[in-house]
Amino acid sequence: MQAALEITARYCRNEMEEYGRCVAASPASWQRDCHRLRLSMSRCAAAHPIVQQIRQDCAEPFAAFEQCLKENQASVMNCSDHVNAFLLCADQVNPVMPPPPPPPQEPEPLYYYSLKHINY
Repeated sequence: MQAALEITARYCRNEMEEYGRCVAASPASWQRDCHRLRLSMSRCAAAHPIVQQIRQDCAEPFAAFEQCLKENQASVMNCSDHVNAFLLCADQVNPVMPPPPPPPQEPEPLYYYSLKHINY
């Protein structure tokens, strides 16, 4: 999760700051008032593989957290168990690394090449 937040903060700083300011300014109606900014931040962050993997691997706890937020707009602190479950899941996600490239092959010595192409 820390990696996802760092990626979002690094590559989507403007979107993240705008969204944070909107949420802080609209505690009772942030879901509605900040929806456009949330989408903008989400689109920006979704371009990064670790974020995509967290969204895939932790879809259930995240959906439960979002549902809790919708049901508790005026008292988001009621959702601390949900956010903790999501963060625990996200912390366990390891980025899938592409397989390493195969080692370079040494070219065959020229005399082997010559022997292969001689017609006897």
